[in-house]
Amino acid sequence: MPRAAVDNSRMSLRIRPDQKALLMRAVALQNTDLTDFVLGNALRAARDIITEAEHVPLSERDSLRVLKLLEHPPAPNAKLLAAAEALPPAI
Repeated sequence: MPRAAVDNSRMSLRIRPDQKALLMRAVALQNTDLTDFVLGNALRAARDIITEAEHVPLSERDSLRVLKLLEHPPAPNAKLLAAAEALPPAI
């Protein structure tokens, strides 16, 4: 029997005593609680990782090429036309 998904918005993790002591020292220095400290730093790290993964650095030459292609896109080839024809009709 499949288990029902339960979202209790909780997360557990195991850490060594020395790691917890380090976190608690930082928590005390920032005058916050452990949940806010860990969550704030984890969310900041997650945003940074996502931003870095979604950012595509381009040289000036590549940027100009992208702009040119956006302004003057190439004509669709046979594969693209076939894919478009295979799409279900729009509602």
